[in-house]
Amino acid sequence: MSVEMRGFLKLTVRAVSCIPRRLYSGGRPPAPLGGRILTNPDEIFQHNMWDHVQWTEEETEKARQKAEDNSKEKIPVEEQSKYDTEAHKYWDRFYEMHQRKFFKNRTWLYIEFPELFPPDAAGMCSPEQGPGSEVDSCSESGIREKQQPCGSSTLTSDMDTFPGQHAAFRILEVGCGAGNSVFPIISTIGGSKVFLYCCDFSSRAIELIQEHPDYDPAVCHAFVRDICDTTSPFPFPPESLDIILVVFVLSAIHPARAQDVVKGLAGLLKPGGIMLFRDYGRYDLSQLRFKKGQCLSENFYTRQDGTCVYFFTKDEVHHLFSNAGLEEIQNLEDRRLQVNRGKKVVMHRVWMQSKYRKPYLIPASV
Repeated sequence: MSVEMRGFLKLTVRAVSCIPRRLYSGGRPPAPLGGRILTNPDEIFQHNMWDHVQWTEEETEKARQKAEDNSKEKIPVEEQSKYDTEAHKYWDRFYEMHQRKFFKNRTWLYIEFPELFPPDAAGMCSPEQGPGSEVDSCSESGIREKQQPCGSSTLTSDMDTFPGQHAAFRILEVGCGAGNSVFPIISTIGGSKVFLYCCDFSSRAIELIQEHPDYDPAVCHAFVRDICDTTSPFPFPPESLDIILVVFVLSAIHPARAQDVVKGLAGLLKPGGIMLFRDYGRYDLSQLRFKKGQCLSENFYTRQDGTCVYFFTKDEVHHLFSNAGLEEIQNLEDRRLQVNRGKKVVMHRVWMQSKYRKPYLIPASV
């Protein structure tokens, strides 16, 4: 191991040594964001990923300078609009080329987002916390919802019938792609009173989901939808969803549109409903790898295939969701050290992971 590498690892180990963590033995690290902490530089190549890696000031400044350098030369203004107006075409080509093979199934969903676990099929609450308990098992913070039983499905809408209308718990995934979240969820909710909606503005992506042998219209409804279009209706009433999953989708949208998108999605949640978010963080390895001439605007880039990506900060995420009227449950910066053990290379990864709740309705005092 080189002297430079050893010096870097010592700084990393020193930075993470004070992080509180839960002990675990075997299996997957506990949530949130794992518990595999690097404490001995000599063990760096024993695993592919290390959690809770804190950057030094020098590393942060180096990353900032690299991002600043690769964004100096921007795509001409007259060429930028096509990446927004024709975004669905770029993603159609992406899924036509890669089919279902590009992304892995997100088996980590239930570790980081236990809110997706189907509640008990009968009462929609866990056995130890039934409808008469003091804690609402569908809410992470333990705030009791006094107007409705946990997971109840009271709707007031002009929609007479819609897919999933008889479900007691409804989940929507936006930007579902070829189903890398959809099918892990479908495999779990079968036989319960949970219904999953999923949408993408790529018609090819939705075709791939509907053609999949595990797609079941009895528990899932896949449909084409551009979430930037805030005027077209969804195939279910407003305020009818318990969970909205927003995973690696807002980063693909022009940052000027993101706030209206989140506000529109917030209107689909029931009071007490939760939006689950995960996406790219500022100075992630993938941002620093962009070449000059691929930048559209600050921290917003286009890839070689025409798809786009934005890199968020914690403050930006908080403002997006709080300005949509949602309350913060969790807003974390997930910094990890990714290791290529074959090439003996280490790389910094940064993701954002957040949970925001729609406030409960407080009845007026009599």
